[in-house]
Amino acid sequence: MSELEIILSTPSPRTRASLVRDLHQLGLAEGMTVMVHSSLSSLGWVCGGAVTVVEALMDAVTPTGTLVMPTHSADYSDPANWQAPPVPAKWWSIIRETMPAFDPQVTPTRGMGKIVEVFRTWPDVLRSSHPAVSFAAWGQHAKAIVTEHSLDDSLGEGSPLARLYDLNGWVLLLGVGYDSSTCFHLAEYRISGAKRVSKGAAIMEAGKRVWKLYTDIEFEDNCFVEMGTDFEQAGNVKVSKVGSATTRLFPVRTAVDFAKNWLTERARVSLTPEALP
Repeated sequence: MSELEIILSTPSPRTRASLVRDLHQLGLAEGMTVMVHSSLSSLGWVCGGAVTVVEALMDAVTPTGTLVMPTHSADYSDPANWQAPPVPAKWWSIIRETMPAFDPQVTPTRGMGKIVEVFRTWPDVLRSSHPAVSFAAWGQHAKAIVTEHSLDDSLGEGSPLARLYDLNGWVLLLGVGYDSSTCFHLAEYRISGAKRVSKGAAIMEAGKRVWKLYTDIEFEDNCFVEMGTDFEQAGNVKVSKVGSATTRLFPVRTAVDFAKNWLTERARVSLTPEALP
């Protein structure tokens, strides 16, 4: 949507105060720990853009709470796995040899949106060390959430997602759908049968840039919209408007436990004789 289209579709400018009001009405409150997935354009025309949105989120939870955002950088990964777009195979060795090492301070995000990029560089925001799927956090529990993000099993028990689960955190889908709900990935590690894959990235190790191989599971997020719809229909989600954006708020622990059961049941049904062709 162009900026003119956004302006024409917005009844009045969205401001820091109006966004805080809408967030509070949805249920975001002082002291909450919340992971935010966002779309700036979905809010309508915001006076001050992404900066205003970050300020409003911080106002809503206050420094006694914690904001978390995924700051993923999928292009800091093995080029052999790139699909959007792929690069020629003859380039792979050059990329592996010359790609800058991931740096939490300077490595940009990829495909995460303007709000995340503003948040990433905000004063007192901390970022985890994973080269492909880092998270940034601000507030009371920021350090506990982003410290010691494991390279292997990047969204599993050694990840910020697991720390959010432990802290009884929340997820805010600000104008985006369940396909953006990263917390569902934690459930994939908590069921059996996930396929293991090898990955690679340039990182700093003992003060030197190295190309590091690590292992992970193969993510299967093509079912997240269906799973999220079932989760919402079960009455687990608060839904309201923030600006023009349909916004959802739900507990991480409830979502992950639901996803684990949902994925387990789907796997069980797929193995029954009735499900075979």
